Amino acid sequence: MEYITIEKIMKDNKLTLISGKGGLKRHCVEDMIARPGLEFTGFFDYFDSKRVVLVGSKEATFLSQQSQDVVEKNVRKLFELNPPCIVFSVKVKIPEIFIQLGDEYNICILKSTMRTTPTSSKLYNYLQEHLAETISVHGTFLDINGMGTLIIGKSGIGKSETSLDLIKRGHQLIADDLVEIMEKEPGNLIGTAPDILKRYMEIRGIGIVDVVTMFGAGAYRDRKNLRLVVELETWNEEKNYDRLGLDHATIKYFNTEITKITIPVLPGRTVSLLVESAAMNEKLKLLGHHAALEFVTKVDRKAKEGGKEEC
Repeated sequence: MEYITIEKIMKDNKLTLISGKGGLKRHCVEDMIARPGLEFTGFFDYFDSKRVVLVGSKEATFLSQQSQDVVEKNVRKLFELNPPCIVFSVKVKIPEIFIQLGDEYNICILKSTMRTTPTSSKLYNYLQEHLAETISVHGTFLDINGMGTLIIGKSGIGKSETSLDLIKRGHQLIADDLVEIMEKEPGNLIGTAPDILKRYMEIRGIGIVDVVTMFGAGAYRDRKNLRLVVELETWNEEKNYDRLGLDHATIKYFNTEITKITIPVLPGRTVSLLVESAAMNEKLKLLGHHAALEFVTKVDRKAKEGGKEEC
C-alpha cells in the first residue's frame, strides 16, 4: 500500500481519539515510528515529520519539568512540522497543549490501551505489514510442515494441481496464482495472498475451489515466512540435474536470498511427493542435518580406508 489513513490505524490498533478529529483522513506513508526526545528541547534537525509520533512516560515526564513557555514553543514546533498523528501510551497524562493544538492543526491525538514498549512494537509491526514494499510473484505458496514453500513454473506445468495434492496430504495453502511478498527486514520474507484471492485456488478443468470449504479451516493460513522456492520445469534431457543435492542455487527477493530447487516434471513422477520431500530436506538442513554432505563424507572416508588397506 502507498499509504494508510489515520482512521484505519486508530481502528485496527484500538486507539482512542482524544482530539484532532479533522485529521482522521490524513495519510501515513512511513513505516517507522518517531520517539521525540531532543525535539522537546527544541532540536528538530533530524526529525522525520512523515512518521507517527509516539510519546511515552519518559517524554511526558521530561515535558512536565519544563516551563510552560518552553513546552508550548517546542510542542507547537512539533505540530508545525505536520506529523500524521501523535500517540500517547496508556500511563501518560496527555498535556492540555497537545489536545488544544491537535484541534488547531487537525492532527489526531490518540491514546493507546498499552504501555509504551508494547505500543511501539505493535504499531511498528502494523505499519511494516501495511506499508512495506511488496512484489507479486506468479506461483503457489504453501506451508509444508512449517516450511514456507513457493512453487513457481511456467503456466500449465501443474503448480495448482501439485498444491491441491499437498493440501490433501495435510499441508496448508497460503496463496494460489499470485503471491504477495514483502521484506520486513533482510532475511525475513513474508508471503500472503491478495485479499480477493484468499482461500481460493484455480484448478484447470474444475475451476475455482475454496480450500476451507473443501478441506476445512486447517487447510489454510493467512501468511508465512518464505524459506524455499521450488521451480517445476519440463524435463530437459540436455540439462544436468543435481543428483546429490550439493549444488546450492538461490533466488533473490529484495535483499534476501532464498534456496531454490528445480524439479523436472515427467509423466509418472509424483510431483507433490517430490516437493514435500524437498521442503522436509531443506528443513533438516536448517536444523543442521545435511544428508548429501554426510553421504559424501562417508564415501570419502571409505575411499581413504580402502586406499590404506591396499597399501
